[in-house]
Amino acid sequence: MDKLDHIFNSFVSTTLFRNKAVLQSNYSPDTIPHRDDQIASVAAILAPALRGERVSNLFVYGKTGTGKTLSVQRVGQRLLAKVAELGNDHLRFVYINCKLKKVADTEYRILAELINILGGSVPSTGLPTDTVYVKFVELIDKRKQTLLIVLDEIDQAVKKISDNFIYNFTRLNTELNHAQISIIGISNDVTFMDHLDPRVRSSLGEEELVFPPYNAIQLQDILRERAGHAFQKGVVEEGVIAKCAAFAAREHGDARRALDLLRVAGEIAEREGNKNIGISHIDIANQKIERDKMLDIIESEPKQFQLVLSAILSLHERQHGKSIYTGDVYSAYNLICEKTKNDVLTQRRVSDILAEFDMLGIINTRVISKGRQGRTRDIRLMLAPPLQTKAKEIVEKAIYS
Repeated sequence: MDKLDHIFNSFVSTTLFRNKAVLQSNYSPDTIPHRDDQIASVAAILAPALRGERVSNLFVYGKTGTGKTLSVQRVGQRLLAKVAELGNDHLRFVYINCKLKKVADTEYRILAELINILGGSVPSTGLPTDTVYVKFVELIDKRKQTLLIVLDEIDQAVKKISDNFIYNFTRLNTELNHAQISIIGISNDVTFMDHLDPRVRSSLGEEELVFPPYNAIQLQDILRERAGHAFQKGVVEEGVIAKCAAFAAREHGDARRALDLLRVAGEIAEREGNKNIGISHIDIANQKIERDKMLDIIESEPKQFQLVLSAILSLHERQHGKSIYTGDVYSAYNLICEKTKNDVLTQRRVSDILAEFDMLGIINTRVISKGRQGRTRDIRLMLAPPLQTKAKEIVEKAIYS
């Protein structure tokens, strides 16, 4: 038996997992612990749709992993079930994740996705956006119906497009004779509404609902329930659930992070041939997730952020890890923009992006005096070498594709 056979046979013959899917982000549990009040509030706001009435636009916000999407989707499923029970078909509940680039990086693509979900068809590119709006209105206004459109991670779409598209959506009801639309926006950014145009803010935020972070005790309840379905009996050692919950509670009560930690810890333990998941596996899993999270941040940032990061990465590589200054970054950024035919931001705006990178831990900056030349920032890249390679691949793909 060769080494590969040994690895494969060990995975086939024994497993710590009973149902790993229970710990994954796309799993929809039968119950959503500690969210009864929020689910009831969403249901009360959306319930008039059962009578064929237009409901208020709803904005739901809270930190990542606080159960926002699960709760809104649960209410949507129950509303559709109730409509079917009543023998009606006047309600449509449509969900779009605005973080998906191929779906929500332009106003056109959001409209095209909605049209496709609702049974229509438009090409993925090529038509004027106004024409696609007309097709969307024609499609939904053929009969009396209420359309509830969930725009999850709506802040990501605004970053990529602008807040005008939200205003356009909320104003569509004035063009409809039979159908009516309500928007449910979901955001992890608790300050998102503060940066919107006042017209958009007032139209989107007719109703607002905050999902508070889970505390460590609540996270333990969620983890115990999922772990009971996910793992074989007795494989999770004492203290593992508590440590997972404590890590996630420090991360603003992120249940998704807690579940990821437990899943990755199980995978690491299984890979090592252990029969149990111990506290040490949680520590290793935490380090791995931190690395992966940094790459997710880099991938989801707008193109201008990626252009600035590309400049830093190329300078770091060229100068073999020596100090980089703000002016160097701006010059390299200008060259990359010119090469890729992207608009060039002002030096002040690039400085703001550098400050954000510093806050995220991608770089470390230190203000130094250069005498008569004034003050500048000494910039050091904080990504470990393996992450630098992956980050470079991500930004180059985003910039040049």
